[in-house]
Amino acid sequence: MAKAFYRLHKFLRRTQCLLFFLTAAYLMAGSLLLLQRSRLVMQQGSRGGPRLEEPRRAGGPGVPRGSGVPQQPGVPRGSGVPQEPGVPQEPAPRWLLKRNSELRRLRRRWLHRVGGEQEPPPAAAPKAGKSSAEHKGTYMGCFTHDSGERTLRGAVFYDLRKMTVAHCQEACAERAYSYAGLAQGAECYCGNSLPAAAAPGRECSSECRGQRGSECGGIGRVSVYSAQPRPPAGTGEWRNVIYRGCFRAPENLTDTFPASLTQPNLTVEMCSEFCSKKEFPLAAIRGRQCLCGFPTRRFPLRDGADGRRCSNGSAAGGHYCRVYQTPVQDTRCTDRKFLTTKSKVFVALSSFPGAGNTWARHLIEHATGYYTGSYYFDGALYNKGFKGEKDHWRSRRTICVKTHESGRTEIEMFDSAILLIRNPYKSLVAEFNRKYAGHLGYATERTWQGKEWPAFVRSYAAWWASHALQWLRFGKRLLVVHYEQLQQSLLPTLRAVLRFLNATASEERLLCVESNRDGSFKRPGHGRPFQPFTQDMQRLINQYILTVDEALRARNFSGLPREYVPR
Repeated sequence: MAKAFYRLHKFLRRTQCLLFFLTAAYLMAGSLLLLQRSRLVMQQGSRGGPRLEEPRRAGGPGVPRGSGVPQQPGVPRGSGVPQEPGVPQEPAPRWLLKRNSELRRLRRRWLHRVGGEQEPPPAAAPKAGKSSAEHKGTYMGCFTHDSGERTLRGAVFYDLRKMTVAHCQEACAERAYSYAGLAQGAECYCGNSLPAAAAPGRECSSECRGQRGSECGGIGRVSVYSAQPRPPAGTGEWRNVIYRGCFRAPENLTDTFPASLTQPNLTVEMCSEFCSKKEFPLAAIRGRQCLCGFPTRRFPLRDGADGRRCSNGSAAGGHYCRVYQTPVQDTRCTDRKFLTTKSKVFVALSSFPGAGNTWARHLIEHATGYYTGSYYFDGALYNKGFKGEKDHWRSRRTICVKTHESGRTEIEMFDSAILLIRNPYKSLVAEFNRKYAGHLGYATERTWQGKEWPAFVRSYAAWWASHALQWLRFGKRLLVVHYEQLQQSLLPTLRAVLRFLNATASEERLLCVESNRDGSFKRPGHGRPFQPFTQDMQRLINQYILTVDEALRARNFSGLPREYVPR
C-alpha cells in the first residue's frame, strides 16, 4: 500500500513540474506575440499613418447606457475593433487581432477608472488657418491658483480630452466674463479681475489636452487669457439675459444692490453689461438707475408684482423695478470640495434614469458645498464640474452616491437612501432622449416613430416600477422625494434633504442655489410637442403607477403626486 502511494506522489510531482513549464512557455509565447504586434504598430506610426484611438463608453455596471460616441466611418457600430492604419502589410491572424483589441480595451478601461484617465498624446494642434483652434485674446500671464481663495470665481468646467484656449475663451465670453484661466491642461475658470499673485512663466508648463504648444497652467498655477470681445451693447446680439419679473424695490437699496449706475436712455443691454463686469448675477432697472446685486433675504425674488407697475415706473423714485438675470453666475455657492473625513453613513441618491438625478446632485452639491459621487462614470458630467464622477463610489468622500441600481445586493450596501421618483411618462421621454441624443439633445422624429420606442417602453416602464418597489422593500432608511415637489417647492424640499443628510446651509447659500437652480443639463426648449404614448402604453404605465402609489402608502409615505395618478 505504501509503495502505491509513493508512486502516486512521484507522478503528481512530475505532473506539477510539467504544468509549471508549460504555463511559463505559454506566457513567454504570448509576450513575444504582443511585442511583435507592438513593433508593427510603431513602424506604422513612424511611416506617418494615422492612428485612431477607440472611443470609450461612459457607463458603468448594471445599467444600459447610451454610447454617446460618434460612429467611426467604415467600422460597424459595436464591433469594438479599432481602425487600423492604412499602410499595406501582411494581415495578422484573426485571433491575434481580436486578442490585442480586447487587451487594449481592457487596459484603457483600467487606466481610465484607476489611473486618472491617462490619455494617449493628443493630436497635433490645427494649423493657423483654422480659427476654431486659435485663441483670439491676449495672454495675460501665469498666476497662482488657490482652489480655496481663487480670483476667477465664475463659470468652471473641465474637459480632459479636448480642452483648448479658444474653447475656454468662448465659454467665458459667452457668460460675459473678461478673463479665461486654464489650469492643469483641462480646467477652465472665468472671472472679471486678474489674480493678485503672479508666478514665473515656467511654472505654467502644462499643455492643453486638445492643443499642443499652448499654455494651460500647471499644479497650483493658472494661465490667464483675455476672453474674446463680447458683442457691443445695442447690437441685439447680447445673449443669456433672462427677465425675472417685476418686483417691489427694497427699502435700503445700498444693502441689497452694492453697485449702481445712473444714465439717461438706459437699456437692458447696458445695465446687464455693467453688472456683468462687476460680477453680479442680478441687474435691476428703476427709471434711469441700474442696480446690481444678489438675491438676499430682503430681496428673495419670490413675490413678483404685476408687470404693469414696472411699465409705469419710469421715474427714478418708483417703488418697483424690473429684474434681469445676467450671464454671470452667483458664486456664493459654487465652491465645492470632498469630505475631509470619511462619511460614517453611506447614502445613496437613487432614481430611475431620466428622473432628475443629475439635477438633484447639482442642487445638493451647491447647497452643501460637497461633491456627490456616482456608481458609474460619465465623462460629460465630470466635464461640467461633477468631480465626484472620477472618485470611487465606495470611497465615502462624497456626501451621497448616484445610482440607478435596484438589486437587493446593491440596495443593502447603503445605510440610507434618498429615493427620487418622477412621473414615469416624463421619465421615459427624458431617458429616451438621453439615450439617443445625449444629455441635452432630443431624439429625432424618425427614432420616435421606429421600433425602438415601443420596445423601450415595454422594458423601461417595468423597470420604473420595480426600481421604486425594490428600494421600498429593501432600503434601510429612506427619504422619498418627488421630482415635481422639488420643482414646485425647491427650498422647503431641499431643506428636508439637507436634514436627512445631516448637513446645513446658510440662507444666502440656499438663495444662491435658487438663483442657479437649473444647472448645466437642462434641455433647451421643450422639444417637439407630440403624444408618443399609445393607449396600450398608457394602460400599462397607469397600472404601474397605481402599484407604486399603493406600495408608498403601505410604507407610511405620502403617495405619488395626484397630478399623474390615474383616477
